[in-house]
Order: sequence, then structure tokens, then C-alpha cells
Amino acid sequence: MILGCAGAGKTTLARRLAERLAAPMICLDAIWRRGWGPADVPAFRALVEAAHQGEAWVSDGNFAQASFDLRLPRADLIVWLERPRPLCVWRVTRRVLRRGEAHRPADLWKVLRFIWGFNRINRPRIEALRLDIARTVPVVRFKSDAAVERFLAEAGREGVNLDAWPPIVRHSPGSQTAGDA
Repeated sequence: MILGCAGAGKTTLARRLAERLAAPMICLDAIWRRGWGPADVPAFRALVEAAHQGEAWVSDGNFAQASFDLRLPRADLIVWLERPRPLCVWRVTRRVLRRGEAHRPADLWKVLRFIWGFNRINRPRIEALRLDIARTVPVVRFKSDAAVERFLAEAGREGVNLDAWPPIVRHSPGSQTAGDA
């Protein structure tokens, strides 16, 4: 499972890791439909549950309240992308302005507010739910593109060698970061 702020690179990493592992990539943003609201969470959960039934998968997205109880117990590893706020803002802005992109310029201010408050509001909620549901699932945290690239280079068709990534946190929310460049 890949977690992180909007613009952190979750979908890009998920796509690349899924390719390396020959596993399906599940993008929660693609499952959640434009115009859905709280009344649609049961439909979203059903789709998420069905998508995560396979033996192996790479799941991209937070949606902690709506999906962690379905995804976390089946996860082998949680990858947190802890990227600087300005980088996330730049990536989201660039993505919204790209031709053919599903994200719309009208949503940009909403997403920028989300990014600005992520570490203060969303991250603590995500971490609390992660610890409540799957405290023992290993967590690796990356703060740089170089660390992500090293991780991908190590990821083979047999899975990710967790022993290659000390320190991997198994119980603590205030974990160290693996593979920082």
C-alpha cells in the first residue's frame, strides 16, 4: 500500500512497482467517482474490497476511513511518501494543467488546501487508523526520489526484500525514514 499527500508520487510509484512485481495496480482515485459523496461510501467500499481480493496487488491512495479496514489486514508493506509540501504543490499544479488530465483546474484550490493541511490534519488521522487496524504491517518511509529509485531497483518479481530496507518500522508511528538520500 502506498500512502502520502496529494502530489507525493503515489500513483507513479504504484504503477512502476506493480510493473516490477507483475501485480495489478489499484488506484483508489480511479475507483472513487467524480460527484460521489458520503452516501456513496458503501459502493466505494464494495469496489475496493473486490479490487483487493487477489493474492498480490499494489494499492495507491489514502481513503483511510473508507478503506483501511479492507486493505491493511491484507497488506505486506506500507510505503509512506513523505515529500516536501512545495514539491507536492508543484506536482499537483503541473498535473492539473496537463492536457488530457482527469484532474480539473477548478479543483486546484481544494487540492492545494488539502496539501497545506495534510501533515496537520490528515496524516495524524491516517497514522491513528493504521495503528488501530494493522500495527504490525511493516512501514517504510521515503523522503526523496533517490530513495524511491533505490527501492524500485530492489523490487523484483519475487517481491520486495524487506531486509534490504532497515530501518523498517513495525510498531511505531514516529518511525525513522528508510533509504533517505
